[in-house]
Amino acid sequence: MPELPEVETVRLGLLPALEGRTIKDVVVRRRDLRTPVPENFEDRVRNQKVLGLSRRSKYILISLESRETIIVHLGMSGRIRIEEGNPCEPDKHDHIEFITDSRHCIRFGDPRRFGFVDLIQAGQVDLYPSLAKLGPEPLDADFVGDVLYDRLKGRQTTMKAVLMDQRILAGLGNIYVNEALFRAGIAPQKKAGSLSRAQAEKLVMVIKDVLQEAISAGGSSLKDHRQTDGELGYFQHSFQVYGREGEACLNCQSEIIQRMVQQGRSTFYCSSCQQ
Repeated sequence: MPELPEVETVRLGLLPALEGRTIKDVVVRRRDLRTPVPENFEDRVRNQKVLGLSRRSKYILISLESRETIIVHLGMSGRIRIEEGNPCEPDKHDHIEFITDSRHCIRFGDPRRFGFVDLIQAGQVDLYPSLAKLGPEPLDADFVGDVLYDRLKGRQTTMKAVLMDQRILAGLGNIYVNEALFRAGIAPQKKAGSLSRAQAEKLVMVIKDVLQEAISAGGSSLKDHRQTDGELGYFQHSFQVYGREGEACLNCQSEIIQRMVQQGRSTFYCSSCQQ
């Protein structure tokens, strides 16, 4: 499933085609996505000017002049593709498309239909069920070591589990939790409540660095992720631990990367570097 860097990469790709433009037409070919597309979606979005695009966790938010907000979630296999001029025939999995006054065609496609496109009424963004209980954004300036330390205090669950919990910290998933814990030298099975302030400070810095590096690389393309121009992301070539089971640790060179399963997800780690 796309994580924060992949979603941010898509948002950045959409900016030149959508921000400040007017959506002249909307076509919905299939409404039965994970969250059904509202029946009056086309009428509410058509002829609206896009004021801005933001991201909350793994969700893209498109602010309209009507003060309503389009929310987009890519699910597991969702893609957004931008075409200019005369667009080609839609793919069978292209469920929604937006045509702008600059003749850009923005298509949302999702073969598995685990993603969705919805419309949030004015003033209701923070109350939207998928957004209401999210934790802080890891790239925000006010997300610092003390904030993470306080949120983990007293927790008996593992570091891997708490960092995957969107109520603790928004936007991280399996790939970037693995990478961050390795770079910070923290064992994934360590009890979250035992993290020291110094470790929390280092982990926050590492999380920010990993996410920024991944965004600069266009995200990680393992199966479905593509940028809005169809290009692959290439951060997967910079993985230091994820998917490297049985290979030598790039840090200590003396141990091999091991894999274990936590909460049904693969965890990759070095037993020497992450004691």
